[in-house]
Amino acid sequence: MQQETPPLVSILIPFYNCAYIQKAIESALSQTYSNIEVIVINDGSTKYQELITPYLSKIIYLKQENKGVGAAINLGIKHAKGDYLVWLSSDDFIHQDKVKIQVEFMQENNVLFSFTNFNTVDHNNKVIKYNAGMQFKNELEILKILTYGNPINGCTVMMSKKLIDSVGYFNEELRYVQDYEYWLRVALKEPIKYLPMTLTSYRIHENMGTLKHKDIVQEEYLNVQKKYKPLLLKVIEQRRGT
Repeated sequence: MQQETPPLVSILIPFYNCAYIQKAIESALSQTYSNIEVIVINDGSTKYQELITPYLSKIIYLKQENKGVGAAINLGIKHAKGDYLVWLSSDDFIHQDKVKIQVEFMQENNVLFSFTNFNTVDHNNKVIKYNAGMQFKNELEILKILTYGNPINGCTVMMSKKLIDSVGYFNEELRYVQDYEYWLRVALKEPIKYLPMTLTSYRIHENMGTLKHKDIVQEEYLNVQKKYKPLLLKVIEQRRGT
């Protein structure tokens, strides 16, 4: 009997002037899961583009003028052929079994969106903190925290491409909290499932955009919360009653 081909997974890596890009690409290409495509989206970089050159035969390489992470991810999604999507920041890297484990988890639980825990690492890939993310007992806990903060690290997420049909693309007007706003939109429509494993390494370094532009980040957070909190509270009440 012929074995069924596992679903294709697209790993999207937005890239802007990042010296750590090689580690991200290597971790994507080293997955034990057999059916992947790696898409690197150059968001108008002026530095470190030569680091990508050795991988051009193994990846799909897209370029655009500098429009931000949301626009880069959207471009990647539009070119992705995968049934599932993984977002990997160019300064982070993933465990070699991440895709395999998370695809199985999503299929077993029949969900369109899942996320995991993560380690934080420094510029030398040394672990700063193991299991640095929050732990959750159930989905209701996740939804409550989403009303006032973002407990979901974007590079731990795997989502079905079917989500784009109901939730849409990332908001390109947001420069720093486009991930948080997207998770809120997902939460209004679909279950969010937490996989209590650590499959991503999240790099803390001095050139992080969220550290350099704290004021803008805070303003975006507050605007997004103001818009979505009342809607999410209604969903929480509905789920509580089921």
